[in-house]
Amino acid sequence: MIRIVIADDHPLLREGLRRIIEFEEGIEVVAEVGDGQGAINVTRKLSFDIMLMDLNMPGVNGLEACKVIRRERPDIGIIVLTIDDSDDKVFQVLQLGVAGYLLKDVDPKTLLESIRKVYNGEPILSPSVTGKLIGHLSRPNIPKETFGLSKREMDILTYVARGSSNREIGKSLFISEKTVKNHLSSIFRKLEVEDRTQAALKAIKHNLVILE
Repeated sequence: MIRIVIADDHPLLREGLRRIIEFEEGIEVVAEVGDGQGAINVTRKLSFDIMLMDLNMPGVNGLEACKVIRRERPDIGIIVLTIDDSDDKVFQVLQLGVAGYLLKDVDPKTLLESIRKVYNGEPILSPSVTGKLIGHLSRPNIPKETFGLSKREMDILTYVARGSSNREIGKSLFISEKTVKNHLSSIFRKLEVEDRTQAALKAIKHNLVILE
């Protein structure tokens, strides 16, 4: 059972999310909170898997709450669910290592699929956010620092930045998923990051990969 906490200051939206989620087998909502401090508090009290986090909440906002939760409970997958897709906010949030960034106009099917993907360790982004990442990745700058990454690791990092899964990377490069995982561990170590999202963001920042 995938256990969910909803953090949003609008009761009607929380109720709508709860209804969507609880119609889905294998997923349950274990708590709802209306601000960032409530989100922090519930992570200190409850055992759960994923938090759906709004950014614009009163008092402690979602961004501040993400920082604390990522530091104290890195095992919890945070999916930001917001109306804000400004470049600054997107990159600010993704640099914290959240598991996903979706806009509130997401359809129920995509939301539920995203919850399951994050539960299985796959990062997810809304199409508009992916477009922003690709826009940055497409800049024709030549990287000055490769962080010791091999050609193969660079190739895998490019697929990671595109949002490809380990299976998709393996099929494209004709290697096993286990080999992909081994390369990812090496990539994370060399880039000094903890997960795929942080690796993609560092690649963007340092122009390590270029998408056609």
